[in-house]
Amino acid sequence: MTSNTGQTEKDGLLHRLVSGDNRAFADFIERYQQEVFLCCRTLGLDNNESEDVASEAFLAAYKGIRKYTGRAKLSTWLWKITYNKAIDCLRGKIRRQNLQENLQKNYKEETSDTTFAENGEYIWNAVKKLSLDQALAIVLYYRQEKSIKEIASIMRKPENTIKINLFRGREKLKELLGDKVEGR
Repeated sequence: MTSNTGQTEKDGLLHRLVSGDNRAFADFIERYQQEVFLCCRTLGLDNNESEDVASEAFLAAYKGIRKYTGRAKLSTWLWKITYNKAIDCLRGKIRRQNLQENLQKNYKEETSDTTFAENGEYIWNAVKKLSLDQALAIVLYYRQEKSIKEIASIMRKPENTIKINLFRGREKLKELLGDKVEGR
């Protein structure tokens, strides 16, 4: 839920960005850098690649801010830019190695105990075993609290496809997790 104050602050930031205020761009990066980095990591990029792609995404946003139409939230617009930059990066990696291996290489295999932190890590590792579209839809919907419509815009896919990815992703997570984190 967005408060009126939060929306006013975002509108003020947008106005400052469009007018070329350099401090506004620093504020923009500060506000969204974690989300952008998470998007990159969700797509399977390592820390260095994520930092590079995040820089490219913010640069593209800076150059294209005057083209922002306001039809989507500013954060959704930035996610879409980030997603496209990350996919470009992944396309190069896909030529060299299997995407599924890439998604899993930076994460430990299954954790074994039942503490909350370990369950969180275990769930995150399970998300990494989903298809790229399922993992991104799950993270955008549950972790970033994006709507189906926003996710469809970011991923450039129909809303029904997003719903299917969410459903299949949840089913696969149930299969992968079994009863290991149930009731926690």
